[in-house]
Amino acid sequence: MASTSCGLSLDQENERMTNDANIRLECLKPAERWAQPTGEEVREVLRLAGFTGAKAAQALGLGEKGGRTVRRWLSEDSGISYANWALLCEMAGLGLIWKED
Repeated sequence: MASTSCGLSLDQENERMTNDANIRLECLKPAERWAQPTGEEVREVLRLAGFTGAKAAQALGLGEKGGRTVRRWLSEDSGISYANWALLCEMAGLGLIWKED
């Protein structure tokens, strides 16, 4: 089983981080077992990554109206895709959520 530098398993480390960050553990799973994050969870991942909505849109290559797309995720007018969520999680230091432990 893989472990972190603190000696915790990756699941334990993710659970510790999600408890600190208020992100449900089921939002940090591979796509086939993934739960759609809430707008607040997206907001928290942006905070952890140090991104504004515009910076997140730029980092994800969302184009000219990308800031609007991020605002729609935050307001839950539309859901974030797994691919964009997984990239944001990695940028926020939450790991490669698409990989099995």
